[in-house]
Amino acid sequence: MSTELGTRPHTVPAFAGEIAGTLAVHSQYVLHGNTRDRFLVSDGGAPQIMELVPLLWHVLRPAGFDALVTYDTVAGLGVYPATPEGHRAVDQVLGANVLGRRPSPERLRAHLTKVVGTAEQPPPETDNARPAAGAQACGAQRPAARLAFVVDHASRLVRSPTQLDQAERDQFLFFQKLALTAEAHEYPDRPRALHNPVIWLVEGERDLPVWFTAGGEAIRTVAVPMPTLDERTTMAGLLVPMLPPAHPRPGRITPAQELAGLTEGMALDSLFKIIKLALDRGLGADRVADATRIFKLGIDDNLWRRGSVREQITTGQRVIAGRVLGQERAVGKTLDILKRAALGLSGAQASTSGHRPRGVLFFAGPTGVGKTELAKQVAELLFGDAQAYLRFDMSEFSAEQAADRLIGAPPGYVGFEAGGELTGAVRRRPFQVVLFDEIEKAHPLVLDKFLQILEDGRLTDGQGVTTYFSECVLVFTSNLGILRTDRETGTTRRLVEPNTPYPELERSVRTEIRRHFTTELKRPELLNRFGDNIVVFDYISPDVAARICELQLDNVVTKVYVELGIELRLSPTARADLVRTCSSDLENGGRGVGNLLESNLVNPLARELFDSGAGQGDLVEVVAVHPGDDERGPTLTTRVTQGGPR
Repeated sequence: MSTELGTRPHTVPAFAGEIAGTLAVHSQYVLHGNTRDRFLVSDGGAPQIMELVPLLWHVLRPAGFDALVTYDTVAGLGVYPATPEGHRAVDQVLGANVLGRRPSPERLRAHLTKVVGTAEQPPPETDNARPAAGAQACGAQRPAARLAFVVDHASRLVRSPTQLDQAERDQFLFFQKLALTAEAHEYPDRPRALHNPVIWLVEGERDLPVWFTAGGEAIRTVAVPMPTLDERTTMAGLLVPMLPPAHPRPGRITPAQELAGLTEGMALDSLFKIIKLALDRGLGADRVADATRIFKLGIDDNLWRRGSVREQITTGQRVIAGRVLGQERAVGKTLDILKRAALGLSGAQASTSGHRPRGVLFFAGPTGVGKTELAKQVAELLFGDAQAYLRFDMSEFSAEQAADRLIGAPPGYVGFEAGGELTGAVRRRPFQVVLFDEIEKAHPLVLDKFLQILEDGRLTDGQGVTTYFSECVLVFTSNLGILRTDRETGTTRRLVEPNTPYPELERSVRTEIRRHFTTELKRPELLNRFGDNIVVFDYISPDVAARICELQLDNVVTKVYVELGIELRLSPTARADLVRTCSSDLENGGRGVGNLLESNLVNPLARELFDSGAGQGDLVEVVAVHPGDDERGPTLTTRVTQGGPR
């Protein structure tokens, strides 16, 4: 591949230069992290793209190395580069006919001692074994060639780094002693005294026993980081020209810059696969965002681009207003945010916003006023499916270790195999509404996970799998600003009342939210991520409470008929008394209406139906409702007509 990026200085990834520059003092290296990626190398001209083993050869060859010996438990021993010179160098050190074979653990240890140049391990003692006269172990000697031994998939050498069996412990004790006793060697035509290193390639820093890497300075742990934005931009500049060209659009970033921004936190190899996917789907350079989304989510159909979503949002204000009563301001602002999300303009002011969640809503206000119900309606509105709604009660995440429930336990801990509740659900269904109810009750460490989601649009679970939230709508709810509890005395006082004017209530709620995140939690950066997406709900008014009660009365009548086959009628007086009684608890909103209706109608009605023996086809009329007192609960006066009205 060619590029128009121009001439560059001689550069290699920093971790590779670190190895090449410290061979005089370190005999083993543990490379962890992004070891399966491709890497950019420049020798002054156009960048070259290399995998890890060729990159290691690229930095070790100038130091006088003759070849790399590669090993893993499946492929056995190999050589890089696979040239006659490379084969000859390995044969000089290890002997003939070893390449292409899988050595036993004992033979592997013998090969390592030959490459490093230390004394071989003595054979195990047996009951009748006696050393021969004058026998002695083969001592250390300089290897015939300068080699490095690369152990790939080293994480798979042990079942668990914290629970080694006897053979695994002895194996790694040998490897550690090998590092501590190794010496640097000089060669006649290469005056620098350098180690012939053993290089372990692992996924995680703790994949090998901790005591092995912490046993001394002879073993150096080196992180292989994810690529930077500059590296992704360079790689994208090499790859995007392979696609059909994009039509120039003034003021827009180039497709290469767009691809680099969309792949934050991803490997350079992922860019290769995105371009390959785009070529396979016939997507041009102007559709790298679509190719990236398909690669991340595995879904070709973009639900946000369906015409039905726009139509549903257009008609949604009328539909939602009939289901979430008395919250016209909150519903209007919510729909404005959803319109922005549907058009893909969320975070449009940022240079790279494509990886953030599609929409973020923070519903705040009194309890029982429709915050959770509106989140459900948003799910049905956007995706036509109430099941596209995932709810987490944050009161269940108040403990420090609760974050593991969201992303899964780390390796070695109970629950690791199960994965995370949040990450797993979003991977299975990338297009959905995720509700985090009563966010103020979550532990601060759980909130840190939300910070990563809001900023980067992704989470990596305990199994190392990355989940993307770029197509989700995230809804947070909170009761902050209504009550405040004094931590010292434990007393609770009300900050606003049901008759508080909405502007004053909104100001109180926003002030309390700001105080909670900045002063109490000391996480103002999380509040900044919510931005202007805070939607404040009002108390329901007496008229709205009465309408809610009327709707719930109709629900009771319908439920009795569907479940029992009994026709339930309420006299005008009984209905009016119920509406007046049940709409009096404005502090608890619609939930308070429902609770009072259950106490004053549902419970005594169930008692009357049970005691009277009313059955299918009967008519039950509620003539009067009698409030309860200190000695007895509410009662009803009913009239039962068997067989229905006559």
